[in-house]
Amino acid sequence: MKNLQEQMLHELETKSDLTAAHDYAKSYIDTVFDRNIYPSEEALENLKHFEEGLPEQRGDSSEILELLNTHGGPATVATLGGRYFGFVNGSSLPITLAAKSLSTVWDQAPAMQVLSPIGSKLEAVVENWLRQLFNLADNTAAGFVSGTSLANFCGLAAGRFHQLEKLGWNVNENGLNSSPKLRIITGNQAHSTVIKAISLLGFGYKNIEWVDTDDQGRIIPSQIPELDDSCILILQAGNVNSGSFDDFKAICQSASKKGAWIHIDGAFGLWAGATKSLSHLTHGMEHAHSWAVDAHKTLNTPYDSGIVLCKHPEALKSALHMTGSYIVKGEERDGMFYTPEMSRRARIIELWAALKYLGKEGVSDLVETMHHRATMFKNEISKVEGFEVLNDVVFNQVLVQCETDKLTQHAMFNIQQERVCWVGGSQWKNRKVIRVSICSWATTEDDISKAVASFKQSLAKAKKQ
Repeated sequence: MKNLQEQMLHELETKSDLTAAHDYAKSYIDTVFDRNIYPSEEALENLKHFEEGLPEQRGDSSEILELLNTHGGPATVATLGGRYFGFVNGSSLPITLAAKSLSTVWDQAPAMQVLSPIGSKLEAVVENWLRQLFNLADNTAAGFVSGTSLANFCGLAAGRFHQLEKLGWNVNENGLNSSPKLRIITGNQAHSTVIKAISLLGFGYKNIEWVDTDDQGRIIPSQIPELDDSCILILQAGNVNSGSFDDFKAICQSASKKGAWIHIDGAFGLWAGATKSLSHLTHGMEHAHSWAVDAHKTLNTPYDSGIVLCKHPEALKSALHMTGSYIVKGEERDGMFYTPEMSRRARIIELWAALKYLGKEGVSDLVETMHHRATMFKNEISKVEGFEVLNDVVFNQVLVQCETDKLTQHAMFNIQQERVCWVGGSQWKNRKVIRVSICSWATTEDDISKAVASFKQSLAKAKKQ
């Protein structure tokens, strides 16, 4: 019997596993746009085939891949298609799937330039492209992380370092014990990942100064307390329920002049700033100091791909500082200085491919089409008796409600069970709602009509239950 090294070298040389995986992937793509959005009960039941103890002996690679294809593929959620409207999950552009497949084989980790010259170069290129897309200052730095959860953490960490430094305190050297008190101010519709970041950074969520929001979830500018150098103000581009945007034009420049650090949570909504017809939603955001945004949502790169942008590179680098006698600093970009992780995959490759493929015009078309589909959904569902749209559809989110909470929940359950589309629930103004997030390049007008028909049928069934 071959030893393990010989066996794996043989598998790599013959490329049989790569060929099989490639064939399975193509077969998956052939069917994913027509299949049920959520796995069937049979597919879920067949996951039992993965239940076993740790194998004692080596496995057969072809059998492993066949198991994944036969029982793994059918149990996936078809987020790649055009009728998944849950959790603001994006699809993936075809070019990014191809680029990710190639980059997986490359297996790069761009912590340092010396570890991955291509990763370093693409991060520098994309950083510059993002400045252009969002009309940000030339010194704006970008860190490429797993998602906006971590990007929010990084932006707020940079804000913490910067604001404490202004107050004469180096948090890296002295920690938070006995440090000057910073004030954290945000709207009462802030996303849960913002609250998590505040907690992880040691501020304590009980110390948040909450600001009232309007009927669309936008922070009310006149309700923001007096600001100064001790403040970190957190705003949002794209409320996770209504899709609304805070009024950056009315808030950011004034808040910045008063000394506050402004961070914008723009997980899916910041991309409005890269469009022709929706950029008015982000006017004034350039006066903020840090921004968080996902590429795997609105831009439709594969998971996981988040971005932190920061107007003060030294604050970001200081907050996420990295030292070590073995570190080799490159002549160009070393990505580890802009993220908390040292070990991370080169997700920049898919992001670069998306932006290279789309260009500025393509990004605008992609995002605007999602808005058009959301508007179409609002118009069609509004004609179905028993459903009410609660929000102004300014971007890609549509909030739908039935006459009672019970009907809303039953209708949503039926929609999920029908599997024509998939939607999630939320709560809005103390009422249960169905949240529809249009976030896929693949969503067609026909997809919208099919989804609305499913809503109608599911409500009719709910009324009989």
